[in-house]
Amino acid sequence: MSAPSRPGTAIHDLAARIHRLPPSCGPVRLVGVDGYAGSGKSTFAGRLAAELGRVPVLHLDDIASHEELFHWTGRLLSQVIEPLRRGDTAHYAPYDWRRRSFGAPRPLPPARVVVVEGVGAGREALRPYLAHLLWMELPREEAWARGRARDGAEQRTFWDDWIPAERRHFADDPSRPFAHLLVRQREKGYEVVPGPAGTASPSHFLTQGDGPSAMC
Repeated sequence: MSAPSRPGTAIHDLAARIHRLPPSCGPVRLVGVDGYAGSGKSTFAGRLAAELGRVPVLHLDDIASHEELFHWTGRLLSQVIEPLRRGDTAHYAPYDWRRRSFGAPRPLPPARVVVVEGVGAGREALRPYLAHLLWMELPREEAWARGRARDGAEQRTFWDDWIPAERRHFADDPSRPFAHLLVRQREKGYEVVPGPAGTASPSHFLTQGDGPSAMC
């Protein structure tokens, strides 16, 4: 394994790699960031999107709902994937988890790169449209513990329902075996290594930390 990159260069290198990928969904390079709830997907996706040139990030929490924790594929395909495939601006109605209702449509332009983050971003129905799939490499029990600690007692009932649903989802439709890269959070930043579906290249990256990370 090669030596770590200089601090601050690795996420730049990863972004450059993504920009070199061919489009995967019409003119768009869709990049999926998947992993267990609480594994740090949102924070990593935000930092990657910024390095990519402040590209849009689609949070799958906006697509899912209490009634459809994982059965949202049809909504994602019709509201987001199909318009992007045509090169059109997509419009999706983000879900409000407190009000338990969908809000006003929000635009998602067919940018050069769009990052899709959330549990299920690497599901089978979405993989044909992904240019790259990244998996947050954190054991599920540790990720869930972080998520519970973050959300507190107010969301205890939600987590009691979520964990068995997530277990079933990944048992039926695993993402990690199809990940091109694995992302491991370190004390200072992230380590990014080839995933099960990636190349056998020994290269890896270490990003510079820039403050405390959010849990998910």
